[in-house]
Amino acid sequence: MDIIIGSKNMELPERARAYIEKKLGKLKRRLDDIKEIRVDVSEEKTKAKKDRFIIRIVLDCHSTLLHTEERGQTIQSAMDKALPITERQFERWKGKLEDRGKNALPTGIAMSPPSETEAAPPTEHKPIVKVKHFPIKPMPLEEAADQMELLNHDFFLFTNSENNRVNLLYRRKDGDYGLIDPDSQ
Repeated sequence: MDIIIGSKNMELPERARAYIEKKLGKLKRRLDDIKEIRVDVSEEKTKAKKDRFIIRIVLDCHSTLLHTEERGQTIQSAMDKALPITERQFERWKGKLEDRGKNALPTGIAMSPPSETEAAPPTEHKPIVKVKHFPIKPMPLEEAADQMELLNHDFFLFTNSENNRVNLLYRRKDGDYGLIDPDSQ
């Protein structure tokens, strides 16, 4: 397992790097299904000193990404807040793997297309300020829903292993899920 520690908007002190490595070393021994741990530390100039440092932890669990972000007054306090959350996410993910039924869909997935009343009115064109590149792999709908929940996103783009097409799973305003399955013509 690789541990990658990076920093943004600051120079990471060696003492803080050693603290993070020590904490992740304990985590590393307990979590054997992790391929890579990435930790990003950043500092924001905020009025509230208690939210000055941000720790982002991303666990790569062989195609599943678990993401945690916490703030703190010091790097150590942010790390102490983020680590238990990361451990809980990992245990939840591992439990879902054990409990997963082969053909069961997560509760609340709506397979019907969105209604015409949900279409957004045209708005001004805004500039694209960030571009993300990521591999999309074939997976069943249930795994895509789990990934979306674990990443705490409102949508998830994936290749549906049932029909080998790119699909978009999204969270609707009512809390249920919707699926966009484009027709290829």
